[in-house]
Amino acid sequence: MDLNSIESYMRKVSESEHTTFKPEGRLKCGLDLGTAYIVMVVLDEYDNPVACEKRAASVLRDGVVVDFKGSRDIVKELKAKLEERLGREITQCAIAMPAGTESSTRTHAYVAEGAGMEVTAVLDEPSAANAVYHIEDGVIVDVGGGTTGLAIIKNGEVVDIYDEPTGGTHLSLVLSGNYHIPFEEAEKIKMDYSKHAEILPILKPVIEKIATIIKKNVNPDEIDTIYLCGGTCCLTGMEKIIEKETGIRTIKPEDPFLVTPAGIAMNCKL
Repeated sequence: MDLNSIESYMRKVSESEHTTFKPEGRLKCGLDLGTAYIVMVVLDEYDNPVACEKRAASVLRDGVVVDFKGSRDIVKELKAKLEERLGREITQCAIAMPAGTESSTRTHAYVAEGAGMEVTAVLDEPSAANAVYHIEDGVIVDVGGGTTGLAIIKNGEVVDIYDEPTGGTHLSLVLSGNYHIPFEEAEKIKMDYSKHAEILPILKPVIEKIATIIKKNVNPDEIDTIYLCGGTCCLTGMEKIIEKETGIRTIKPEDPFLVTPAGIAMNCKL
């Protein structure tokens, strides 16, 4: 894993939220229907970042669409924003599923199709992240809003996939109870980097639960590195707790939130 190159690439993906880069050739789009956010990342056919749009949403639960119309309308809105920025139509996209929710793939595809896009590829979320990471051996842990997904990588191939409930929503619920505030306010505190040192001790039990999920599914004699991604991993210091609890070296890029959406876009077939 070339962490410096990944950091540089992901900084440009993040920048594409506010800056539209000129694409070379055709457009590739990754649609990430998450529990807390819906994200669309657009790359050109050479995987250069072009544009990105995201929106907080509560239309999925643990990777399953629970509000089809709401999901479709948000995707339509994001697609329209991207097309206005690009001056071009987005016609194709790739989607990804948390492991264990494959039975909901059709619904995810219907959301994309209802917004006017053809789904050209479907993959699991940790494998999507590895399109960015290019890991030969290790475990990718994608901590999203509702679930923690793991992909065991050996010789560059995914050999096992696991996914269990516990993610950012659970962190926000703990904050909400601790501070006696609404869930929405807890979400804002969680995303405020200046508050991370204060809230990390409060959230430690949930992070330890995430570490337990990893330990249960990973053999430390075979895996020497954990690679984190997903919006929940933006929590400062989270990686240190996971490394301590698992006893396995844990690496997190500077901005892990858009890794999976970018990897989804890379897999869009033109």
